Amino acid sequence: MGAAQQQERTRHRVNLKKGDNVEVITGKDAGKTGKVLKVIPEKNRVIVQGVSMIKRHTRPNPQRGIKGGIAEREAAVHASNVMIVCAECGKRTRIAHKILADGKKVRVCRRCEGSLDK
Repeated sequence: MGAAQQQERTRHRVNLKKGDNVEVITGKDAGKTGKVLKVIPEKNRVIVQGVSMIKRHTRPNPQRGIKGGIAEREAAVHASNVMIVCAECGKRTRIAHKILADGKKVRVCRRCEGSLDK
């Protein structure tokens, strides 16, 4: 079995969801906070608003209505490099799971036991 196949098999579950408020903990954007715009579970990555900005050079295409130039957009960040920020205590935290009395499974803050799901 090749290295690519092995890496494909060891995929981790991303506990982050679109709309979560996260803080970057490592890398050039460490300390920045932003909202999760997209989750890519196949690559274990997330796209965070205003974090890891890259410049994309685009060629004009009149048929598609694309204007050429240099566009700035967010690049994907590995999910292990971000932590969710709790809305109740305002601190970055790990995610715990709790099953409520009605049988619903919710994500919970490890620090204050507050719910992370809306």
